[in-house]
Amino acid sequence: MSTPAPGARVDAPTAVPAPPRHLSPVVPGRRRVLPRGIRWAAGLVVPLLLLALWQAVTALGVFTPVQLPPPGDVLAAGADLLRRGQLGTHIGISTQRVLLGFVLGAAAGLAAGALIGLSRVSSLLFAPTIGAFRAVPSLAWVPLLLLWIGIGENSKVLLIAIGAFFPVYTTVATALRHVDPHLVEAGRAFGYRGVRLLGAVQLPAILPAVVSGLRLALAQAWLFLVAAELLASSMGLGFLLIDSQNNGRTDRLLLAIVLLAVIGKVTDALLGLAQRAAERRWA
Repeated sequence: MSTPAPGARVDAPTAVPAPPRHLSPVVPGRRRVLPRGIRWAAGLVVPLLLLALWQAVTALGVFTPVQLPPPGDVLAAGADLLRRGQLGTHIGISTQRVLLGFVLGAAAGLAAGALIGLSRVSSLLFAPTIGAFRAVPSLAWVPLLLLWIGIGENSKVLLIAIGAFFPVYTTVATALRHVDPHLVEAGRAFGYRGVRLLGAVQLPAILPAVVSGLRLALAQAWLFLVAAELLASSMGLGFLLIDSQNNGRTDRLLLAIVLLAVIGKVTDALLGLAQRAAERRWA
């Protein structure tokens, strides 16, 4: 690089023009957050398209009304059950079973995940066995629970709890193994030990993983509901689904499926609100 001669004119560096004020800078790695109304509207696009396709297929006679009744017939079936006072009972009983099983299974999964994630000895002893039981299908538990507990509510709730247990256990145990050790040492320097250290330092550090496990567990609880209501049930959405299949009521069968999907999504959204509140509390 040459040095300018003494007395030579040196041009000032060219100034870089500032970006217009109406343009916001782009931050790498961050996505623009859309307004909530736009997100809700975008989420309704595919269900509305599916509903329109459903109506068109039935109107064109691609399927018989027994195979696929039109949306109006399904809505009429729901109105009929509501008028008889049965629809609310089906929804209430199933929701109660799912929430009870979810709470019990999530609590057990959190405890087992913490034990195995924090203790190498516990991991060596129990992790292979729990991993093996995780592969057992939900219907395989039904005859055993009937034999051990009977056909009451306890067996249904326990089966749902089994389904909710494994997602929480897996995510918590895996996440606790990867907590920053410097963070744990800082907690111990402040006098935290044992359960206090877990509650004040380690669980907040893995909060996203815990909430992901809870949301998976809630979805799994709704999946296990149908198997649970095979246990001599007389009410509930799973019972409505199976009874409608046995009686050839495809309209009620589709109603049960739609209700399971909608209520499952609503409960997941409520858990998402709790997630955001927890993140504001501990972030």
